Amino acid sequence: MNKNDLIDTVADKAALSKSDAAKVVDAVLSAITDTLKGGGEVRLSGFGSYHVHNRAASTGRNPLTGAAIQIAASRQIKFKASKTLKDDLNR
Repeated sequence: MNKNDLIDTVADKAALSKSDAAKVVDAVLSAITDTLKGGGEVRLSGFGSYHVHNRAASTGRNPLTGAAIQIAASRQIKFKASKTLKDDLNR
C-alpha cells in the first residue's frame, strides 16, 4: 500500500472526500514526524509505538576493498508492534 492507496482507504472507511482524507493523512504523518524529531515517542493503542533510537558512530569495512571506514552516528526510527496487532496478524 502506498500513500495514495492509504488516502483512498481512509476516504472510503470514513466517508470523506479524497481531498479531506489526504489532509487527514498528511496531518497524522506530520504530527508523528514532528513528535519523533523532538525526541518523543508515538504510541498508537492497538497498533504499536514509534520511538527514536540513537545509533553510535562505529567503524565498518568497505566490502570491495576491505578498507576501514567510519560510520557516522545517526538517529534511527524504531517501531514495535502491539500485542493486539501481532495477534490479529497471526489469526
